[in-house]
Amino acid sequence: MQRLLLLLLFIIPLNFLKSQEVIEPVKWSFSHEVINDSIISLKFKAEIDDKWHVYSQNIENEPPLSTIFLFDDEPYSSIQKVNEGKSIIAYDPIFEKDLKYFENNALFEHKIKFNDTLNKISGMVDYQACNDKLCVFRSQPFLFNFKTNIVFKNLSIDDKSISIANSLKLDLPESEYLLDNKAINSKKSNLKIFILGILGGILALLTPCVFPMIPLTVSYFIKNVKSRSKGIKDSFTYSFFIILIYVLLSLPFHLFDSLDPEILNVIATNVFVNLLFFFVFIYFAFSFFGFYELTLPKNWLNFSDSASSKWKGIIGLFFMALTLSIVSFSCTGPILGSLLAGSLTYDGGAVQLSFGMLGFGFALALPFGIFSLFPKGLKLIPKSGTWLNTTNIVIGFIELALALKFLSNADLVSHWGILKREVFVSVWALISLSTTLYLFGVFHFPHEIKHKIKFPRKIIGLIFMCFTLYLINGLLVKENSLKLLSGFPPPIFYSINKSKNECPLNLDCYKDFFNGRMIAEDLNKPILIDFTGWACVNCRKMEENVWSDKEVFKILNNDIVLVSLYVDDRNKLIKENQFSIKRSNGTLKMIKTIGQKWSTFQYLNFKTASQPFYVLMTTEGKLLNEPIQYADTDTFKNWLKKGLQAFNTK
Repeated sequence: MQRLLLLLLFIIPLNFLKSQEVIEPVKWSFSHEVINDSIISLKFKAEIDDKWHVYSQNIENEPPLSTIFLFDDEPYSSIQKVNEGKSIIAYDPIFEKDLKYFENNALFEHKIKFNDTLNKISGMVDYQACNDKLCVFRSQPFLFNFKTNIVFKNLSIDDKSISIANSLKLDLPESEYLLDNKAINSKKSNLKIFILGILGGILALLTPCVFPMIPLTVSYFIKNVKSRSKGIKDSFTYSFFIILIYVLLSLPFHLFDSLDPEILNVIATNVFVNLLFFFVFIYFAFSFFGFYELTLPKNWLNFSDSASSKWKGIIGLFFMALTLSIVSFSCTGPILGSLLAGSLTYDGGAVQLSFGMLGFGFALALPFGIFSLFPKGLKLIPKSGTWLNTTNIVIGFIELALALKFLSNADLVSHWGILKREVFVSVWALISLSTTLYLFGVFHFPHEIKHKIKFPRKIIGLIFMCFTLYLINGLLVKENSLKLLSGFPPPIFYSINKSKNECPLNLDCYKDFFNGRMIAEDLNKPILIDFTGWACVNCRKMEENVWSDKEVFKILNNDIVLVSLYVDDRNKLIKENQFSIKRSNGTLKMIKTIGQKWSTFQYLNFKTASQPFYVLMTTEGKLLNEPIQYADTDTFKNWLKKGLQAFNTK
């Protein structure tokens, strides 16, 4: 997370300080040497511009970022870690500590031992380069191609992999409906994440880091310019830069998305990533509770603040906006982290993250523009006070609840069985009850000063009390009474009580497409392919809110064969069934888990990597209607009927 934040915040000043110029202070070259029949030495050489330096691999307590070598999954083993040449150890004025770095040039060497033979090795060098004024973060891809006269294994896809990959391809005709449906659903999802971003921005506005800045900043623009029109213009320019800064934070994720369409989905369902989010959100929550404060390095703030004073005009306004972003990070950082995690688990990838950031920046910037047009409106907003601290603490409780969702994702994907549905709901009920008791003044945090509980706080307390009772009721009744929360708790069948099977609503389902197709052939029924995921929020919403409709459930239970393919299933394929596919950028991806197999199956046939995704087809591979994604009950019901009608006509 720290490396990611550093990457994002170094990109912004680089783009604006140098306008359209792209700074590339380091030029890399790669070569290899065959030591003997089984050992190759890979050499990485960096030519570094004057007054710039690149940091060692061995940096403790980042920042700055150490140099890292990332290798794609290949059939070889390392003899030793990547060795680096002689470096300099000196005091770095930017980071204000002694650091190990390289000037003019750097040489790294990595010796590998291959088991059989190979044709190429690829990967990425992640590094940071700095001079006395500026730092940049770069990712440099590398590729070592070996001569054909060296007896190495050809890393092109082997016959077994080709055979398995071909067996996953269905003989499907081109479908214009698929593209149209994908675009429509994408627009709907983008709108949802944009609205979530706006809600996050509104929450950020109500924190002690941002709210007091509104009247101060607006007054500055109105009173410290020669004309009111210029003050309004400057205020709107400042607001625009706030939006731009937050949108820019999402740009690196587009790079990840372009390298592999499934990469963000993989990140979202990765066990270790979800555990990381769990601990990070706990850390965020306690910062909102006031036990400590999240801050970015002071030299960033000092640089941005001095730049806004030094430069006038548009550049100065940009650095004013950047200063606000840095100063308010202790409050906005956790909310942005929630937005980042939410975008990943929404299965929308980098585009939806950009929409979320756009919504967040828009909500955060809007008051500065509105009140510059109507300055008298400043008298209507409440004064800063204890209510801001109360807001922070309530957000802290919400962060605790969100943290539990990521632990649940890891538990579901790994099938640990430690956070069953009843346990999850019980913990949420305890968090909601704690929030209720806090709002009614039953307890307070050590840094708080006791004060009279006002009416608005009591109203919010009543809302949380009702939510607590709603959760408790959901634990006491047998049927699903928590439809408003569908997608957040674990699925109904993931229960401490024994279930008929691990299928939605106890329907009969098959977890393997080819097994399901054989059953459908025997029963002479169409197949409903349900591309889903254990950690997919919208999948749970569809199952619990749409599939539970009596008419829909009847169709699913009686008229079709349901094949649920979990793209985040981490169970390993047996070695004989593991294979490789070639990505669009020419690199190879090893398919080792059941989830990877079905996500590859989805992408090869339907050119999409999002879930839920539903396909209704015959056993011969003919689509009965257009595939569909997240939909309301009537739309999904009509979609099923249309497909069944086409099947019966056939």
